[in-house]
Amino acid sequence: MRRRTSRRRPSKASGNEQLVLVVGGLVVAWMLLMGVVRFMAAHPWVPVLVVLLVGGAMAGWMVQRQRAARWERVRSQGLRYALAQLDALHHRQFEHAVRDLMRRDGCADAVQVGGAGDNGADVKATDPYGRRWVIQCKHRKAGLAGSAVGTPDLQVLNGTGRPVHKGDVVVLVTNGRFSKPALEFARSQRLHLVDRTVLAQWAGGSRPLWELLQAVPPPRRPTPLS
Repeated sequence: MRRRTSRRRPSKASGNEQLVLVVGGLVVAWMLLMGVVRFMAAHPWVPVLVVLLVGGAMAGWMVQRQRAARWERVRSQGLRYALAQLDALHHRQFEHAVRDLMRRDGCADAVQVGGAGDNGADVKATDPYGRRWVIQCKHRKAGLAGSAVGTPDLQVLNGTGRPVHKGDVVVLVTNGRFSKPALEFARSQRLHLVDRTVLAQWAGGSRPLWELLQAVPPPRRPTPLS
């Protein structure tokens, strides 16, 4: 016959030990709290000093943020790129440069989104008129001498720019050139192209991109400057 295995019953001693530990912890916490209260009562200047220190730290942090924001506005407003600078960039840096140019033009929410699974968009932004911009960037190391951007890239952008990204203005920017079929395809699909010539005007000047392109959709809302 098999012997029945005896199960150990939890001892009352272990439960009592846990209770003692909990009560002991509460007593220690209470004593520490009372000690802090008595110390504060004997030294009323300490809470005032703590408040002043915390307030000073918060004020300093706010001042630093305001200075950083002012510097960013000054930097973005004076942002300029020469074509040689753009040619020397990595393709991801080129996307960041396009993002920064959109911010310079007043698109405060401009963001670089290019990467795996970007669905044909590298930069997204909303201009001061409320129009949503969806931009794909094609960087050519050789600049104008590099291969022309063709219709396959535009077809991807056309398939996602409006249906997926909800863009009002769908743009492809390159520091190179476009093939003739790409120009015709863009015209038929209301896509905006920024080639090396337009890029030089945009990056090297102070005019926003929507002033350099033709047939840009009308504003969704009045500009804050109007």
